[in-house]
Amino acid sequence: MVKNSFSSVISQKENEENRGSVEFQVFSFTTKIRRLTSHLELHKKDSSSQRGLRKILGKRQRLLAYLSKKNRGRYKELIGELDIRERKTR
Repeated sequence: MVKNSFSSVISQKENEENRGSVEFQVFSFTTKIRRLTSHLELHKKDSSSQRGLRKILGKRQRLLAYLSKKNRGRYKELIGELDIRERKTR
């Protein structure tokens, strides 16, 4: 449901559906992270899910580092769309 709407947004921008794009992969990992986080709030001792969450976080971090080096503007736009980073309040 959500993946299809995001992929359609990406395909509208690029005129083709590209599920291998960095943006789509970051979006996919973000949805998995949010799902696992809610699972771990209920099941705190599920160590295999904790390990999976750490692996997915590392993959997303590497992809975001790549994107920030490649295209800083698209990186900031993606961070804003997915609301990944916490905003600093002053």
